[in-house]
Amino acid sequence: MKIMLDAGHGYDTPGKRSPNGMREYEFNRAVAALAKKLLENYQNVTVYYAHSDERDVPLKERTDHANSLNVDCYVSIHANAYGTGGWNNAGGIEAFVFPSRPKEALGLAQKVQRYLINATGLRDRGVKTADFHVLRETKMTAVLVECGFMTNREEAALLRTPAYRKRCAQAIVKAIAEQYGLKRKWNEPKQVKVQVTFAEKQEAEKLAGDLRKNGYNAVVTE
Repeated sequence: MKIMLDAGHGYDTPGKRSPNGMREYEFNRAVAALAKKLLENYQNVTVYYAHSDERDVPLKERTDHANSLNVDCYVSIHANAYGTGGWNNAGGIEAFVFPSRPKEALGLAQKVQRYLINATGLRDRGVKTADFHVLRETKMTAVLVECGFMTNREEAALLRTPAYRKRCAQAIVKAIAEQYGLKRKWNEPKQVKVQVTFAEKQEAEKLAGDLRKNGYNAVVTE
């Protein structure tokens, strides 16, 4: 399973800032990084980035990269905005798929929307369609998600917090895992060493014998 995460825009994209100066890309890349880390806990999953911290990657380069890698799923992560400047009351979560409403993309978008609403408690703006480049030019299942409004004073404050970013990443990953039936990797069992002291050696030997019968490695020392 190959997944491409796209943190929308870049550090220097003009206009992609909240009224108090937060860059949209700062939020997008943080959520993408958290989501990548979470996805790597699943079996047979490889995660790629469409974006770069070094430059603002053009949209065509992003989708060409995804297509050349033949990824299975493309998720573009954004923060929303409304109006030409200043704060306003527009708010909530929304997800987008291409206007043809591909079945798998629609299913993934609906799951992403549901998990994000449950995780954030923000207004549900629904799953919508749009002729966005990343939805039109990708050859795989592709969705775009808007995780809150930078132009809403309360939501902009949330977008800055590590806790909110983590909730968004977890919601996106839960949706992907459910959509594709991903299975978690088994964690290696931790080895724990316990030392017990007895007044009589025979008591220690009895406990050691019982532990060995149950599969534990027990040693008696004086």
